[in-house]
Amino acid sequence: MLEKSHKHVTCQTCAGRQNSLLNHFCSDELDHLNSHRSCNYYKKHQAIFLEGSFPRGVYCINQGKVKIFKRGDEGKEQIIHIAKAGEMVGFRAMFTEEPYKVGAEALDEANICFISKEDFLNIMDTNPVLRNGIIKELSKELADRADFITNMAQKSVRERLAFTMLILLDVFDNEPINLSREDLANFVGTATETLIRLIKDFKEEGIVEVQTRKIHVLDRERLLQIAGK
Repeated sequence: MLEKSHKHVTCQTCAGRQNSLLNHFCSDELDHLNSHRSCNYYKKHQAIFLEGSFPRGVYCINQGKVKIFKRGDEGKEQIIHIAKAGEMVGFRAMFTEEPYKVGAEALDEANICFISKEDFLNIMDTNPVLRNGIIKELSKELADRADFITNMAQKSVRERLAFTMLILLDVFDNEPINLSREDLANFVGTATETLIRLIKDFKEEGIVEVQTRKIHVLDRERLLQIAGK
């Protein structure tokens, strides 16, 4: 369960803000931001926004994790990012004024704040640090996506699993990776059956330990070697 109800979340007390694009805001700016946002509780698997819908604003994650994914022609998901507390989602499509090319869904219980498009753009206009931070974030994301696509296209499934686990170690702050096997397979870009077999291989090699759905990484260096990092 979440430590706090969304009704008690404020920008001033948001634990995720220190790792966000809003971490430099002064007290007055936080007060202004707090008066122009709303916070909602999302159940596990609840949609944040749908692929093909039009963006109305941005979403700031206070607690919880959100998967960003795209569906293929046959409806299978390809997870392209997992966002954690402090991250903003949805602002990229807002700038293009086009429908979302991806969907977003809560991976677990989450408190997520919403800022309308008009309010967020007004805040950006008066805050050059935020504006520059977003430009840097978009540039970094472009490079990260290029690396991700290259890894997904050129590496074997085993290498992709190791690469994905390294990403997830950061998402889960070096805690056990707690994803369903289907979600993990959709992140790696493989069949669930193949993923389960590879996890068993990693377990037998002493790279990971598995407790129900939780995966404890025991040998990060070995993952780096397999991923070719």
